[in-house]
Amino acid sequence: MNENHLLAEGFEAHRGHLRAVAYRMLGSLSEAEDAVQEAWLRLSRSDTAAVENLGGWLTTVVGRVCLDMLRSRTARREEPLGVHLPDPVISGETGPGPEDQALLADSVGLALLVVLETLAPAERLAFVLHDLFAVPFDEIAPIVDRTPAAARQLASRARRRVRGAAPVPDADLARQREVVNAFLAAARDGDFEGLISVLDPDVVLRADYGAAPAPAPREVHGAAAVADQALTFSRLSGPGLLARPALVNGAVGVVSSREGRPFSVLAFTVTDGRIVAIDILADPERLSGLDLTVLD
Repeated sequence: MNENHLLAEGFEAHRGHLRAVAYRMLGSLSEAEDAVQEAWLRLSRSDTAAVENLGGWLTTVVGRVCLDMLRSRTARREEPLGVHLPDPVISGETGPGPEDQALLADSVGLALLVVLETLAPAERLAFVLHDLFAVPFDEIAPIVDRTPAAARQLASRARRRVRGAAPVPDADLARQREVVNAFLAAARDGDFEGLISVLDPDVVLRADYGAAPAPAPREVHGAAAVADQALTFSRLSGPGLLARPALVNGAVGVVSSREGRPFSVLAFTVTDGRIVAIDILADPERLSGLDLTVLD
């Protein structure tokens, strides 16, 4: 076996890990794949004879690529106005397939990814690499062109933001599903009090419609307002809407479709038996690219 084959084998052994790093950095599955491919190109053009830890070297490279992509995205102001949700990772209720297991290894929910989107690029990199992948600060520092102490400060600032804004979901999926099913039944039956009983008082609902006109507010706060929104959605959805249970980023969710075409993806964050966040992807363009065969 020649050196190129050995290099390719070594890279493939780390691909899942690199994809997981890039997804947490970028919140986009397609951009994560682009970042991983760029890491391979850089590896193939490099002299790796002195590389002792290929996995660590590749993690650093993909981190640097993602940081550049985030900075470019910010400079060009690519994000649309209003709510922009990260790409969801959808799987059946039995759990993700082998390809997505590494992607969701630490149960990174949409609610956490939404908070990561609010961080400055360097803060996001320091937090993701150190707190989620245990990369030491002396390896992070050169990527962000800071000292290790300054890199530690970046991660610390990010950690405070995340802890204050990203709820930790209940570990029991069966209990999550009970709560979500009660919410869906109450919405279907027009039961306002039933909705209130399963919603946290400070619940937040975020809806990403993309460039399409928003039929309702894109962000709603508070149990009463979210309950009203749920009842409105239920009335407006009309007949022919098929809702299927799913896992969205490892947590309980619902994927709805009409006439075989995706209509929306709902991700629920359930904490202490109450729904604290509902994230809805209803962007027709992004929905059209989803692979729902995992639910069949």
